[in-house]
Amino acid sequence: MLAILAAHAAATLLAPLLVYRWGRLAFYPLALVPLGSLVWVALNWPGAGPARSVHVPWVPELSMDITLRFDSLAAIMSVLVLGIGALVLFYCADYFHHHDGRKENRLPSFAAELVAFSGAMFGLVTSDNMLMLYVFWEITTVLSFLLVGHYAERATSRRAATQALLVTTFGGLAMLVGIVVLGNVSGTFLLSELVADPPTGVAASVAVVLVLIGALSKSAIVPMHFWLPGAMAAPTPVSAYLHAAAMVKAGVYLIARMTPGFADAPEWRPTVVTLGLLTMLLAGWRALREYDLKLILAFGTVSQLGLITVMVGSGGSEMMLAGLAMLCAHAMFKAALFMVVGIIDHATGTRDIRRLAWLGDRAKPLLVIAGCAAASMAALPPFFGFVAKEADLETVLHSPNLGAAAPVVLAGIVAGSVLTTVYSLRFVFGAFGRKGLPQASTRVAEMHRPELGFLLPPGILAAAGLLFGLWPSRLDVVLDDYAGTVPDPAGYVGDYHLALWHGLNLPLALSVLMLAAGVTIYVSRGRLRRARLAFLPLANADRIYDAVLRGADIMSVRLTAFTQRGSIPATQSVILATLVLVPITVLSLGARDRPKFELWDSPPQVVVGVLMLAAAIGATVMRNRLAAVLLVGVTGYGCGAIFAFHGAPDLALTQFLVETLTLVVFVLVLRTLPAETGGADIKRFRVPRALLALAVGAAVTSLAAFAMAARSGRPIAELLPDAAYLRGHGANAVNVLLVDIRAWDTMGEVSVLLVAATGVASMVFRNRRFGAAPRVADAGQPDIGKVSVFANNSPAAGDITWLRGSELRDPRHRSLVLEVATRLIFPVMMVLSAYFFFAGHNTPGGGFAGGLMAGLALVLRYLAGGRYELGETLPLDAGKILGAGLTLAAGTAFASLLVGAPALSSALIQVDVPVLGTVKFVTAIFFDLGVYLIVVGLVLDVLRSLGARIDEEMSEQRATVNATVSRGRR
Repeated sequence: MLAILAAHAAATLLAPLLVYRWGRLAFYPLALVPLGSLVWVALNWPGAGPARSVHVPWVPELSMDITLRFDSLAAIMSVLVLGIGALVLFYCADYFHHHDGRKENRLPSFAAELVAFSGAMFGLVTSDNMLMLYVFWEITTVLSFLLVGHYAERATSRRAATQALLVTTFGGLAMLVGIVVLGNVSGTFLLSELVADPPTGVAASVAVVLVLIGALSKSAIVPMHFWLPGAMAAPTPVSAYLHAAAMVKAGVYLIARMTPGFADAPEWRPTVVTLGLLTMLLAGWRALREYDLKLILAFGTVSQLGLITVMVGSGGSEMMLAGLAMLCAHAMFKAALFMVVGIIDHATGTRDIRRLAWLGDRAKPLLVIAGCAAASMAALPPFFGFVAKEADLETVLHSPNLGAAAPVVLAGIVAGSVLTTVYSLRFVFGAFGRKGLPQASTRVAEMHRPELGFLLPPGILAAAGLLFGLWPSRLDVVLDDYAGTVPDPAGYVGDYHLALWHGLNLPLALSVLMLAAGVTIYVSRGRLRRARLAFLPLANADRIYDAVLRGADIMSVRLTAFTQRGSIPATQSVILATLVLVPITVLSLGARDRPKFELWDSPPQVVVGVLMLAAAIGATVMRNRLAAVLLVGVTGYGCGAIFAFHGAPDLALTQFLVETLTLVVFVLVLRTLPAETGGADIKRFRVPRALLALAVGAAVTSLAAFAMAARSGRPIAELLPDAAYLRGHGANAVNVLLVDIRAWDTMGEVSVLLVAATGVASMVFRNRRFGAAPRVADAGQPDIGKVSVFANNSPAAGDITWLRGSELRDPRHRSLVLEVATRLIFPVMMVLSAYFFFAGHNTPGGGFAGGLMAGLALVLRYLAGGRYELGETLPLDAGKILGAGLTLAAGTAFASLLVGAPALSSALIQVDVPVLGTVKFVTAIFFDLGVYLIVVGLVLDVLRSLGARIDEEMSEQRATVNATVSRGRR
């Protein structure tokens, strides 16, 4: 099973290359992947013993192990997924052969997505771990979005893809919540164990309903049925595969999988039966009102999915057997009919039945294929659709689970089947009939005849419907293997088997009645149209969907207008007030322990605290912005000193470096603002702001004190040193914590840093987001005068060029002392940066601290030499450094998986080196290197955007002002 998934993954990666090399013919070798997988399924068909299973540990802490289970139901679904997948890929080779020379630019990605979908569906139907099932579930959702939106230049395709994504994703998220609840209630996330011992209670009932929402949305059951007809904007192979045989069957599959354990739950059967019947009737009626062949089949698909849902979800072995039979029959005839529609569209250029006449005379082989598939859909003997429909009627008629509702369900199925007969006749005669015209319509007259290879895939499926109709016993044995696992009520023994002839009985009479009623309605369609029955008012779910989206847009705009008024102080006040009110209210209402306060441990802490308090008070009254920022920095440095007093040199070092870098960023931003704030701005709301600030400080302090007092167990901090040394192979607990024990947290934090850098630079750069800082070779005109003027006449420069980029700076902004000091200090800072990086696993430092030190070295070069010196120091694109860092950090997560270890786990490697002896290093150093590069790239990006870019704009403004003054003097 893992080999099948790996083969599909490899084929997905190779598909674009094959299509670029061979064009549409690449679909033939790609079809061999699901075809070969189908051979494996046939050779390893589950027998009477335990089901074959595969277990691969992945993230055991989150119960995310890869557990695959291959039982009879998984085998049945695999045949549909892989077999029809191979035929669809084979069909694509002719479908994308455009006789008018048009080119499919997105064909490489289309081929990859279709192959990936086949593998994802196989993973879905074989996953025993519900969390992994959800992963494959959402992969199919994303791939469906991409495939439906294949013609992205069309507004209809974009809308249909978005609609399908929103509806199925909403259902998937609801299902995820249900899965998590079921897993926690039952203590297992394995479907096989969950079904064998289903949990009970209110939480379990709510979880089951949430899982049903996901399954019903995937299978387009009312009220979430409207996305499937819209998805017909996709290419026809997508409709034949995803929306007839594979993806829409995922929800039905999940219902069938969970029915043995949950059919008797009070919320299960009423939900499944009611919504299934309503779907069958509503969609069947809508199919009679469409003129597009694909839409007729789409609504027919929704209708029959409702029927299948009723059968597989009602419980009982016989109804499960009948439901699985209908599922297989539907996959065969509906995929064939969609392929027929694709051939008609390809040959004539239209799918509108009002523009088709005499097509049956011009394409008789196609008529035979469509007639056989439609006959199976209408449940005509001797096709398998008839066998499945007979089974549905018989099992519903004698179902012990439906009880008094059995006649109502039977009547609903009969009414829905009459509609099925009508739209089956409408499809065949609408597409192939002469319609009383003396000659072929224009579209048909100009058509080109389909080739044999184009007809072969739908022909195979139509022939399979006839074969299994004449010989249903073999399929009966296969389907009964799983149906037999569904428990029946005590005392009931079912003995129904699939057969073409069960004698003269009530189901046969009902079948004759349905066919006769359907033919009568179709023949009398003119009179019914005049009676305006075709315009029976029905709720349009598509319009309801649009109304919901419009309402959500209006609500979001109004909410944003209310909460985001453009005032940063107002927004911060709301956030801080929430921080104060909500936790303090909860704390005051709940149980709490008496906290123990200690204001200080040593006299130096008192001195530092007084300095921090004085600086904080000074920052509130200071009008000069730079002075206020420096005073705020004093509080940060004081916090670092307190860390050092408490024996945390690593935290102190990081605090000092971060505070220094933050001050630099503040200074860069303050250049564009007035030096002082207005007196009126300071006095506005001074008292409320002071009270809010005091409240925030008191709230945070109180929460911290009560949280420490509430601790009843051993603090985890006492366990970290031993864990860091024994498990992380490092003496520096802080660094080991960041790169090993809590590496997932660090991964998220560096991702946030990267997003923040992107956001800051995007606000500054309005045209080109990424790029390297400017270099001297790229410089045009300097800030004032010529380069030679700076080089020869600058009193600050001297005869020696200490920093190359400083030659292009205004002499008034240059400092010889700073340039010389930079040349001396920069190498020392870089060596110290490397030391922090390599020694950080055992001593204070690490990738974050080393990156900050390297960033401060870049800041020094920029402040001393200007924006051109920044480019001379590190002539690399900041975006590439950030990307390399994130790739390296994320790559370590997957590299450990290749050797069978959990993601982001580290290992100790020992190497014997001559002279040096045994050298040890931990693989977490590669993750730390990624953090190092991200920090360096972040600093470079900030300097490039808030520094170099603003320098350039200020230089342009000065040049404009000077030019204006010069023109005024002249």
